[in-house]
Amino acid sequence: MECVKGPLVAVLLIQLTLGAAFALWAALGELPFSDGGDGGNVAGEAAANGAARPDGFNEARAFRFLERQVRLGPRPAGSRASRRLAAELRRLVPGGRYQRVPGGLRNVVGRVAGRDRGRFIVVGAHYDTKDIPGFVGANDAAGGTAAVLELARSLEPRTIGPTVVFVFFDGEESPGNAPDSDFERLGLRGSKVAARAYRRAEAMILLDFVADRDLRIPREANSDPALWAKLRSAARRAGVIRHFPDATAPAIADDHIPFLRRGVPSIDLIDFDFPCFHRTCDDLSAVSERSLDVTGETVRELLASL
Repeated sequence: MECVKGPLVAVLLIQLTLGAAFALWAALGELPFSDGGDGGNVAGEAAANGAARPDGFNEARAFRFLERQVRLGPRPAGSRASRRLAAELRRLVPGGRYQRVPGGLRNVVGRVAGRDRGRFIVVGAHYDTKDIPGFVGANDAAGGTAAVLELARSLEPRTIGPTVVFVFFDGEESPGNAPDSDFERLGLRGSKVAARAYRRAEAMILLDFVADRDLRIPREANSDPALWAKLRSAARRAGVIRHFPDATAPAIADDHIPFLRRGVPSIDLIDFDFPCFHRTCDDLSAVSERSLDVTGETVRELLASL
């Protein structure tokens, strides 16, 4: 008995130490072995953080549509692949229709009626890819497109306050080899049209880089601070606040800008610290089903609060 007493005490001390460490990691939302891949979902992450378990967003179906877009190959505005995708979006989104955009382009618009039909908000993403040979845009922009489509398909009419208008923007990317200095003038073609049509929207929520594996989305500097605070509150309720840190990233010209210029409070969900931006490594290896779930459940929570 005396010869095993020391080892038993040592084992007990190790177990107590590990238990305390895991409790601290859980409190900080930094459990080891829980990030950077497709394992788990928001419900599991929320449970680990002691939060509620939202599960209204079908991340598996959203990811399948992301994969579907990537299989179409490059999808620059006006291309055959882009038009094929637009036709699928119009068929799948509730109330789907086209909205004409100059240059032969077209937005795809859907709608889910809220309880108060006199109020509406816009949720959008661009569905075209940068015109770069071999660029399939799994994160930019298949991720945002898949998330917006799944949000539209998962919302039940009149279960939220305002009507939600879902817009898939064509021609976000500037054409050809246009310099970055001309992006705002030559790009954002679909959102300029949509902002004019929906200038009376109460809010605009843009989903752009929302599927990358290491998801971390601070407030983009142009994004409306009050609306962003509501988004972070929604992320906290969903148990995924660590993906939306209390920080501000540099301003980005994106599809929310035309809405901001018309006085619509707007936010851009974009993880711009993405190493494959406009590079061919933006493929399926760069994205995560779990990140789509984090984004989708958070935006669902936000919509329920507006």
